[in-house]
Amino acid sequence: MAIAGLTQAKTNGKPSVDELMAQVAALQAQLAKKNTITLKVSDKGGVSAYGLGRYPVTLYREQWERLLGAKEEILDFIGLNIGKLSTK
Repeated sequence: MAIAGLTQAKTNGKPSVDELMAQVAALQAQLAKKNTITLKVSDKGGVSAYGLGRYPVTLYREQWERLLGAKEEILDFIGLNIGKLSTK
């Protein structure tokens, strides 16, 4: 059986506890990596944030500064509309 590229050697048809623990650790590392936001400078000079969804969010420096400057207003808006908002 292969899980995320890992294979397991079978003992009496079942993986050992150590093998299962190694697979759990590898899956946790993959999950942590998927939940990480990474930043990159785009070819056109924008800042792209990866890890938020299927596609990166790319804004120019001034746009990021305006967005980050409105952090409290955005969080307040989310708090006031929590019942209407979806999560992924």
